[in-house]
Amino acid sequence: MYNHYVNPKLTGVVRTLLYQMPQGQVPCGASNHLKGSRGDESVAMLFLPRLKNRTVAKLTSRSPWVAKKFAGRFSPVQTEGVPWCPPKKPLAKSKVAVVTTAGVHHKDQRPFDMKDPEGDPTFRIIDVSRPIGDLMITHDYYDHSDADKDINIVFPIQRLKEFEKEGFIGEIAPTHYGFMGHIVGKHIQTLVNHSAPEVAQRLKQDGMDTVLLTPG
Repeated sequence: MYNHYVNPKLTGVVRTLLYQMPQGQVPCGASNHLKGSRGDESVAMLFLPRLKNRTVAKLTSRSPWVAKKFAGRFSPVQTEGVPWCPPKKPLAKSKVAVVTTAGVHHKDQRPFDMKDPEGDPTFRIIDVSRPIGDLMITHDYYDHSDADKDINIVFPIQRLKEFEKEGFIGEIAPTHYGFMGHIVGKHIQTLVNHSAPEVAQRLKQDGMDTVLLTPG
């Protein structure tokens, strides 16, 4: 039970925003409070952190000086050496997969965790034999309003199929992988030591020659 005061006007705004969100995007648990139950306060406390993150994402997308200010708060992970791997085949003969950190996943998969402020270091397997309309984005740390309309902006699978048809690339992999960007704190080690190596091993087992990395 929350003991502090939450402005009723604010909870009204939150409720309106929840109603306007696309199906599948309402934060888990919030739907129980959409019909005027006693949960106004808990709705606000559940949704406000995500609302803040989305607002910041929109501001940083549209205002470079704001993005620079927020970026200055983070220290990049320091590594040694460059993991460079020269191509062994021409692109026209290569098998290509996509690994995206834009929060892409199938609608029937578990969404990436937006409640943990340190992010979600897990990955989702993307099956491109399924309709492209089965894909969605769960990510509060960048403005993906355009990508919600055209997933190819961050996951260009239809463009790759066109390249395959034209012979520009050899073959598209049937399986691709989705991560969520914004991994900080303790989850960095999980990503570096577990999730990323597992996906790399899967790609090797699938015989990938080239992997296209797309950010959010």
